[in-house]
This record gives sequence, structure tokens and C-alpha cells, in this order.
Amino acid sequence: MYAWSYAHTVRIDKDDNIWAIDKGSDMVIKFNPAGWVEMVFGRKKEASEEGTEPWKHVNPPLPPQNGMFRQPTDVTWDPQGNIYISDGYVNSRVAKFDKNGDWVKTWGEPGSKPGQFSTPHSIAADAQGNIYVADRGNVRIQVFTPDGVFTREIKINVPPPPGAQPPNGLIPPDNPHGRNGSPWAVCITPGPNQVLFASDAPGRVYKLTLDGQVLGVFGKTGKQLKQFGWIHEIACPSQNEIYVAELLNWRVQKLILHPTAEVSKK
Repeated sequence: MYAWSYAHTVRIDKDDNIWAIDKGSDMVIKFNPAGWVEMVFGRKKEASEEGTEPWKHVNPPLPPQNGMFRQPTDVTWDPQGNIYISDGYVNSRVAKFDKNGDWVKTWGEPGSKPGQFSTPHSIAADAQGNIYVADRGNVRIQVFTPDGVFTREIKINVPPPPGAQPPNGLIPPDNPHGRNGSPWAVCITPGPNQVLFASDAPGRVYKLTLDGQVLGVFGKTGKQLKQFGWIHEIACPSQNEIYVAELLNWRVQKLILHPTAEVSKK
């Protein structure tokens, strides 16, 4: 594929279309279930262009361009089929397209205030079309209306267990991307009683209500089963079945949760 350069995320929509978000080529590709390309978003730098080189994180940042990305990270859809792309490592915004792939709008800029981002790393939508953005560098999840109006932020504050260590000694604890509760991945379950799952660098998975109440937490850093090395994406087809993709361990784990059994043991 022309867009393959530095894979970041793969998502499957409600119609089983496959969406690939490529950080290196600045492109998002929609494939139908048969593997044929149906939509292309963004454009990568061409080797024939003068001055082609990796993006620089300059300060102040360069203004974003409509229809173009700088290291996008994830994609989600609202119930009407509108498309939302988190963009990303260089830009600090969310781009919205309609279901036909036409540009609608963008919101967000670098910063730590409501509606600003520091590495919007993952994105999900609930049944009402509200958009949840994992604002990783700001250690929070921000929630917006489908039009990009900020409504609230979710902070996850569950103390780590004694002696918890970062994977392989990576990411110093003062780096916000490695902090406890700093969201790397988010997903929202289908159905009438939706919940949100999120992950962080210390190797934990959190289950939350959509208003941010922590319902449960599990996991720790490691290489064994039920341990995690940088959960980079989560799929949650139900409250009790999730899939986690690990960056450091080069694997996907399928997890079956048993909350009823845990309650009965207590």
C-alpha cells in the first residue's frame, strides 16, 4: 500500500470496514471487508518534493491545514456516520468529515485548557454522538459534542500499587505520557448501557462510566499473560470481552472479564 509507512491504529466500523491510521504517511485509509480501498484521507510527503523530511515539533507549532494531517493517531464515527480523526503527535486537534468523506470542520490547538490538546492519542464516540478524546499529554479524557463543543473532562486517579515500575524502565515517572491514569487508548462498548475502557503506560486497564466514575481496574506492567507492555489500542465489543494491543510485547490479548464472580468472592 502506498500509505504504509508507520502503522499506528486499526479500527473496524459497524459495517466491518477496516480503517488504517498511518502516523508515518499522514494518511487514513478505509478498506471495505474485501480489502478494496474506498476512501483516502490526507497525503504523505513525496520523496520527489524539495525539503521532504520528518515533521519537526517547532514552537510555536505550524498551523494545521484542512484535509491534511501531521501524524494522525485514531478514528471514530458517530451514529450518523460522521468521521472523526485525532491528529495527533504534531497537530493537536480533531478533524471531522461527513459520512461521504467531505471535510466538515476541525477543533483544538496545543495547550492544557479545555478544548486544547497535548498528543490526542485515541478517540471514541458514544451512542449520542459525544466524542471522547484521550488527551494523553494532559493526563485526561476530554468529552465534546459532535460539533466540537467541550462538555467535560475525565481524570483517572487510582493510585498505583506499591513498587509498580514502568516497562523496561522506560518513560520516567515525571513524563506525563507515562503517568498513572494518562490515557493511551480508549474505547466505548455498544448497547444501551455503555461503558468506557482506557489504558495507561503503567500497564493498567480502567473500566469507567461515561461520566468518569471508575468501576474497576486491573493489570500491571509485564510480559506474562494478563500483564501488559504499553497498551496502544483497545477494542471492547462488550463489557466483559476486550482486546488489547501491546506495543512492547508485540501481541494482542483477548480478555474475558468476570465481574459477577469477583463480587461473589468478596
